[in-house]
Amino acid sequence: MTELDWVREASRLIGLPRNPEIVQGIGDDCAIYRMKGAGRDLLFTTDMTLEDVHFRRATHTAKQVALKTAGRGLSDIAAMGGQPLFVLLSLAVPDDLDAAWRRDFLATLASTTMLAGAPLIGGDTARADKILCDIVVCGWVPKGKALLRSGARAGNDIYVSGRLGGSALGLARGTGSAWRRHTEPQPRLALGLALREKFGATACMDLSDGLSIDLLRMAHASGLEAAVETVPRFSGASLAQALHGGEDYELLFTVQGGAVLPAEFQHIELTRIGAMVKGTPGLVRYRGKPLPPLGHDHFRS
Repeated sequence: MTELDWVREASRLIGLPRNPEIVQGIGDDCAIYRMKGAGRDLLFTTDMTLEDVHFRRATHTAKQVALKTAGRGLSDIAAMGGQPLFVLLSLAVPDDLDAAWRRDFLATLASTTMLAGAPLIGGDTARADKILCDIVVCGWVPKGKALLRSGARAGNDIYVSGRLGGSALGLARGTGSAWRRHTEPQPRLALGLALREKFGATACMDLSDGLSIDLLRMAHASGLEAAVETVPRFSGASLAQALHGGEDYELLFTVQGGAVLPAEFQHIELTRIGAMVKGTPGLVRYRGKPLPPLGHDHFRS
């Protein structure tokens, strides 16, 4: 069973009540809640950062774990074109974790989210065999303006921000600028706002698990096929790392076909990589050939 299969099954088992206040449920970067009479929609996202899955104590400092934890949650808000409001954190730690690690982690997380405009206002703590950090971020967008994965249309151009594969390269090398890319993710909050307000994005999501699998998710949600022609690579990254490497936290988005976008936004490159076309929903082709979704999937056998 893949993660997409798991999400589909969970959606069937849980079901959503017929409630106009629930605008978007399972299946996007954030859930969307609209209070009656409100002029804005609230965004909610949650992400777990797990020891020996997303980081190792032997190689990642407490500050780096905090930056990854904050980046994962804030990136989801960016993907919806939203602005963060506040953060909650559940933190489970083992008995042998020293007090300095906890202090460094909490101080870094709190300062990072505060700089993004989202103070850490509460959460929960527990004891566990390994470190588990579960962040909840609340954000907002003007009513009905959130960017969804399902908004792409046939003929839309596909873009990515930045260069891909840097985090995967950093994990492999453990040093240099690629390692900083892996340990210090930069959620594209300002770009997400610009995509919604200025650039006319029709769909958007963040690249957390790798282009090959995340583009599949967008194409599936939009009922389209994706035709990829090129992929911008982080310096030194292989094509496989750029296509399948996770944790880049760049934005994957679509715009009207032929739309003129700047080559960069606040020194972040914007690259057209292909187009959405009619075809098999969820199929991704790279230079005409089917691209297997080899990005990170927690549930893949």
